[in-house]
Amino acid sequence: MKNRLKVLRAERDWTQARLASELEVSRQTINAIEKGKFDPSLPLAFKAARLFKTSIEEIFQYEGL
Repeated sequence: MKNRLKVLRAERDWTQARLASELEVSRQTINAIEKGKFDPSLPLAFKAARLFKTSIEEIFQYEGL
């Protein structure tokens, strides 16, 4: 799954640690999501969308099928 998490984070000048704190996950989780090694849970995706005041689809794009 592609995502814009790194771009959105950079626009706010946030570190991975800051975003992790805001989303209540580890910095390693943010790093793995940004690198496409881990797909967020649906609750985490909703939380990120609320944090960035956008839709889930604006952050995460599914690349399957």
